[in-house]
Amino acid sequence: MQLKLKNLYDNFRDGNTIKAYAKIIAKDAQKLDKTINIMEVCGGHTHTIMKFGLPQLLPSNINFIHGPGCPVCIMPKERIDHAYILAMQEDVILVTLGDMIKVPGSNGSLQNARSKGADVRFVYSPMECIKIAKENPTKTIIFFAIGFETTTPMTAVLLDQVIKQNIPNILFHINHVTVPEVMKELIDSRDIHIDSYNNKIDAFLGPSHVSVIAGSKIYEPFPKKYGRPVVVSGFEPVDVMQGISMIVKQFIENRCELEIQYKRVVTYEGNLNAQATIDKYFEKVSLFRWRGLGNVPDSGLKLRDEYAKYNAEVVYKDILPISEIEDHKLCICGDILRGMAKPPECTIFGTACKPNSPIGSCMVSSEGACSAYYKYGNLL
Repeated sequence: MQLKLKNLYDNFRDGNTIKAYAKIIAKDAQKLDKTINIMEVCGGHTHTIMKFGLPQLLPSNINFIHGPGCPVCIMPKERIDHAYILAMQEDVILVTLGDMIKVPGSNGSLQNARSKGADVRFVYSPMECIKIAKENPTKTIIFFAIGFETTTPMTAVLLDQVIKQNIPNILFHINHVTVPEVMKELIDSRDIHIDSYNNKIDAFLGPSHVSVIAGSKIYEPFPKKYGRPVVVSGFEPVDVMQGISMIVKQFIENRCELEIQYKRVVTYEGNLNAQATIDKYFEKVSLFRWRGLGNVPDSGLKLRDEYAKYNAEVVYKDILPISEIEDHKLCICGDILRGMAKPPECTIFGTACKPNSPIGSCMVSSEGACSAYYKYGNLL
């Protein structure tokens, strides 16, 4: 039988299966002696949870905590300002992924930069930069790279092709971040600006696409060192419900383990070729500032020194600011990203802050928690 794309998700959205898991979870949850707070790290999970109304299907002692797994949402204003400043340079074409267009920096968004004449382009694949560069040989193409382990290999492959094809007019501004380090930060904050968190995470629903690349092995410390079980789950509602069921069973059976629900795609080791390509071109930075979380050790990547001539932060270092810039005082995106608040608790949610006029980053991205609540939460 020929495999069609819809075969990959149809069965994982089956209403009867979702309801069956809801009954299993409700029965098992009766054996819990406390409320279980489950953080879904990835924004893709947040949107699935809200879109399919999963909280309404679950017992009251299962609580979701929304995490910082939205690469656009966690980008601090100073990094957005870098994109804006670079876009405004003469003979520069700034290329990035579509969710970045409305993220507000201190000077405005990239959408504002376009309205002032900047050449800002949004692509689905970083490889489109090569075509843009060849069509504009007198321009400097700067790829503003964002994302977790999921998108990092694509940036690495683009750089690999730039080198092999000897393309002289493509530079990179790297904003790739890694998931395990921020998960550790959420449990045990080491940022000098924040003494401690009170997000009460009991377990993690591990990101799926990140794990395809990095492997589930990156979550080993959490059950072993931090006493938090991790279940790596797919994005479809049946995946999420099964993942929650697996977490609940760990608690009632007094287990604390790393498990993979998304076995049809995720392995323990991950994609070794992708990991090798990432390691070839990137290395860790000692600190990377996350919006709302502060400076998280070893959580960001940068180009290795031998590729400095491709690094826009090096080439344009004289015009790029390094000072940290705080968020709007009324925006609580930081608390939401730390799992300490939910979008409706924000006083400007759905009023001053909407998807078409966002004040904070969590309302901008298709993976942002505020965007999910606005679109699916029936809260307005």
